Amino acid sequence: MTSANADNLFDAKADETIRSCLDLAAPRSFFLYAGAGSGKTRSLVQAVRDLCERQGRELKLTGQKVAIITYTNAACDEIVQRLEFDPRVDVSTIHAFAWSLIRGHDDDIRKWLDTNLLAEIADLEEKQAKGRSGKAAIERAQSIESKTRRRDGLPTIARFIYSPTGDNRTRDSLNHAEVIAMTAAFLNAKPGLRRLLIASYPILLIDESQDTARRLMDALLDVQAAFPAQFCLGLFGDTMQRIYADGKVGLAEAIPETWAKPRKAMNHRCPKRVIALINKIRSDDDKQEQQARSDAPEGTVRLFLAPETVGNKRDVEATAATKMAELTGDEAWLPDRDGVKMLALEHLMSARRFGFEHFFGSLYAYEPMRTGLLDGTGRGLGFFTRELLPLANALATGDRFATAAAIRRTSPLLDRQRLADAGDKQQAELERAKVACDGLKVLLLAENPPTLRAVLRYVAATELFVIPEVLQPFVPEVLTDAATEPEDDASTEAGAWRRALDAPFPEIEKYDRYVRGVSQFDTHQGVKGREFPRVMVVISDDEARGFLFSYGKLMGTKEKTKTDLENEAAGNDTSIARTRRLFYVTCSRAAESLAIVYYSDDPGLARTALLERGWFADDEIEIVAA
Repeated sequence: MTSANADNLFDAKADETIRSCLDLAAPRSFFLYAGAGSGKTRSLVQAVRDLCERQGRELKLTGQKVAIITYTNAACDEIVQRLEFDPRVDVSTIHAFAWSLIRGHDDDIRKWLDTNLLAEIADLEEKQAKGRSGKAAIERAQSIESKTRRRDGLPTIARFIYSPTGDNRTRDSLNHAEVIAMTAAFLNAKPGLRRLLIASYPILLIDESQDTARRLMDALLDVQAAFPAQFCLGLFGDTMQRIYADGKVGLAEAIPETWAKPRKAMNHRCPKRVIALINKIRSDDDKQEQQARSDAPEGTVRLFLAPETVGNKRDVEATAATKMAELTGDEAWLPDRDGVKMLALEHLMSARRFGFEHFFGSLYAYEPMRTGLLDGTGRGLGFFTRELLPLANALATGDRFATAAAIRRTSPLLDRQRLADAGDKQQAELERAKVACDGLKVLLLAENPPTLRAVLRYVAATELFVIPEVLQPFVPEVLTDAATEPEDDASTEAGAWRRALDAPFPEIEKYDRYVRGVSQFDTHQGVKGREFPRVMVVISDDEARGFLFSYGKLMGTKEKTKTDLENEAAGNDTSIARTRRLFYVTCSRAAESLAIVYYSDDPGLARTALLERGWFADDEIEIVAA
């Protein structure tokens, strides 16, 4: 047997364990630890193929299916194709799967919404009573009115609707967060829904399980505990790669002893030097280690240290890239070649470098919105990215066909029923749409770009698109006493949006490219499961703001705080743990070479600390002068 073949079979025991668990007659739940580059998707697909070969006829006769939940629509498409569109397998995102369980339970949905809206209204009214007058108070009043109107209208809705990929703005639609919360609540409270789940899907496999919303994960774990002999829950993932704040903390510890716990230890992606580094990164956490393939290249890793106060950080990063080109002999590292994937451990750092900080930073400050902001599904985001932006781009290039397509897709001006009702006045309706588009083009191409708020109000006035509920409070022109400052309510959704809408409209395109992963910069979420030949990880305690992340504490140059120690003792997440996970994810994307640029308060101290920890060799660290 060749070394390459031996590497391919290195984790055969784990794959065999998974296949043995997928047995309709004797299902056994499992948690597969699969670190970076270990090939967990291949293991998942092969195990399901094997099940369908062995027991596919039984699935067909009973009408049951295997359910697979993946992280993104792109991942869904990949698995569906690998399984050759097998009708015995349902592959979906978590939102689509959740909706498939509760769709049609309209009375239960109505009751849940009524209770939830009542609580939200009470919370807003309490803040309104304590708050000062001004814009924030006016917007809260409008939110109270909007939520009250929605609650009052619940009895008239016969059937609720939802789109996992859409923006869900009509009065009968649900938003993404509501669907997840409802599904978790219903699974906990309704035995009938539990029985329906296991009768339809005796096997449920979840990829990236560490990032599945904690309430839904808890509910599924409870279902498995209640029906261990009828329901196989298979979790694929790596707790070190948990990115989202709403993922379940301590997932590995929550797995029952009766579950199988296979492990894949081979890293098929990274060169040997990168694997040695990421093993060091996680050694202070779970001490899990990976092995490099025998045919893996040695690879190159370099750490570039620079003072936090350096004047031009882009120059530092360009210098680091140039040095990497010299070290590796790979000219694609050169700054003007666009061959390097830039990964910042803090999203605000990317937003600042890529030019969408005002919009992104305002919404990122509101913690409940972060998950939706980072995958583009948050309330109100699609209005700008999926409706306005395509129209704006079409108008800017003079593409009449693209303009017509953007309007026809969702604009009420070209709604079929509206045009039918217009009768012989349809031409006037079409002209109204043209005038609205012409006016928007003038607004967008002005010498000084308009704010998002100005564009929002123009769209509302012309009825180009339907304004989402979350943005409706910002449509009216609010006049307040200039001496009256609105209270600082960045901790509320309305306050976050109020600040974000002051951003110039061009920031939307940059934000959209960042979230979709088509810029040189990328999100941690966007790179999960992906690899790049050349990766530059940029870290900075100053730009991380020191609250959620702390590279100084991770690297050993700063002491833990009392809060850190209390959180560790209580088993809660800490800034050090969050930083370690993101550092691991970003470094483990490198398939050939890796550069880390670290802006430190004390580069000399950082160098000493990292040498003592053994993360880097002496000749792998270089201090870049200011």
